[in-house]
Parts: sequence; C-alpha cells; structure tokens
Amino acid sequence: MKVTVDEDRCCGAGTCVLLAPEVFDQREEDGIVLLLDEQPGEDNHALVREAASVCPGAAITVAGEA
Repeated sequence: MKVTVDEDRCCGAGTCVLLAPEVFDQREEDGIVLLLDEQPGEDNHALVREAASVCPGAAITVAGEA
C-alpha cells in the first residue's frame, strides 16, 4: 500500500488522525494533514482505507495492497 495526501484538498477535519495516528498527523498552525508513513504496515491498511473513504476533502489517496 502506498498513501499520498493532497494538502491543498485537506480541510483539517482530523478524522484521519483519529483513525490512524501512526500514519497521519496535523500541522499545529492550520490543521492540514501530515503524512507520517507513506507505506504503512499491513496492520494499518484497513484504517488507512477507512480514513481515505471518510475524508471530507478527498485528500487521501491509497494505491495497491502491499
């Protein structure tokens, strides 16, 4: 799995951080998503996919499985 984020699309809702804090964080100054791990371990795949699906700005893209 490879994760990418589009900071320009992020609205700072923070749902991704709540779901997968090992993979996502937010900038202090504006709440925009920070990608901590672009290739998370398999134990985080389901949470990352969920974060991408519920992201209100559609700022998270997930590609592949491994």
